[in-house]
Amino acid sequence: MKKQDQKQHIKQEDHGKQNIEELEKHVEEWKNKYLRALADYQNLERRTHTEKEEVRIFAGEHIFARFLPAMDTLAKANEHIQDAGLALAFKEFQVAFSELGVEKIEVVGKAFNPHEMECIEVTQGNDNEVVEEVLPGYRYHGKMLRVAQVKVGKKEA
Repeated sequence: MKKQDQKQHIKQEDHGKQNIEELEKHVEEWKNKYLRALADYQNLERRTHTEKEEVRIFAGEHIFARFLPAMDTLAKANEHIQDAGLALAFKEFQVAFSELGVEKIEVVGKAFNPHEMECIEVTQGNDNEVVEEVLPGYRYHGKMLRVAQVKVGKKEA
């Protein structure tokens, strides 16, 4: 009888080891599934955040592009009419644009760059250098809203 009890005990141990191995496999499978699901969720969060930012910038781009003619009108009026209220309004517009990511492209005295400027007239001056800005150009978060319209110099032969 003793040998039979030993055999039965060994069978139970083998069966117990198989159960433990199966459970360890299940735990590893579920752990891998959890880690994959977590990575997918983190990627989704990142992608959603990026898409929201892109939509915000795209919407802002169109809004600011619509306001540029009003900004030009205020600038011209500020040049010709000496009024403190008008100057203050123009300055506030400039500050608001700047704080929201709209930057004016500085062009006078720089080499002509066709990616940022449109030459509307060639005039006497240093070769390929911007002599005068006719209409300012603007960028919004590094993207061109409007190219600057400029007069470019050319030396006389």
